[in-house]
Amino acid sequence: MLEAGKALKVSIYLSEGSTHHGAATEASILDFLFYRGVSGATVLKGVAGFGADHHLHTASTVELSDRLPVKIEFIETKEKVDELLGKLSELAGPGMIEIQETFIAKPALVKVSPDIELPHRKVSGKAKLLRIYIDEADRWDGKPLHEALVEALRANDMAGVTVYKGILGYGVHRELHEQKTMSHNASLMLSVIDCEDRIAAFMPVLEKMVREGMAVTSDVDIIKYRYGSAAPGEATEEGG
Repeated sequence: MLEAGKALKVSIYLSEGSTHHGAATEASILDFLFYRGVSGATVLKGVAGFGADHHLHTASTVELSDRLPVKIEFIETKEKVDELLGKLSELAGPGMIEIQETFIAKPALVKVSPDIELPHRKVSGKAKLLRIYIDEADRWDGKPLHEALVEALRANDMAGVTVYKGILGYGVHRELHEQKTMSHNASLMLSVIDCEDRIAAFMPVLEKMVREGMAVTSDVDIIKYRYGSAAPGEATEEGG
């Protein structure tokens, strides 16, 4: 984590479309910085520019639009930059690396999760699994029904929801739905796991939003692995 004081600002200039071992160079550099613990980095894309080859590249020139300038910026301590510079030079290839001295007047505030580096604890208990079956083409209030349901579930404090897209199936109208490139009416399933009271409280909302479709619930034993203390009201023992 950066602290107030002297630091270095590193700018890496690339051409869009350049690659390193088959991956976009900017993505490879960003991954390297992330996994080496750099405090933060930003990828900026230019709309016009030229490089060492003196060829002008602009977003309006279709044939050259994949060669626009790309810049990666990050700020770190001198010690950290010295540690990374050799590998960054290799990743940047023909690109340019610029280093400037800077001063951090106010470091960014980082919200550290209370779960980090705390003793391991297992949380388990009874819950309900809600599955909602609809079609991708279904709408509600002017938007795709599955998106509206996700928003409604989130607004009603559900623990989480996942939308699954079917590749083959049929529904109440016996019409076969097969996932194809241009298909926009695949079968969807939304899966929600939460406590029984919350699922029950959401059912009236679900009945208003889903005109055609099916919803089923099942009892499940949830096993949740986490670190740190339980959230208020959360069960901490099996069956709780």
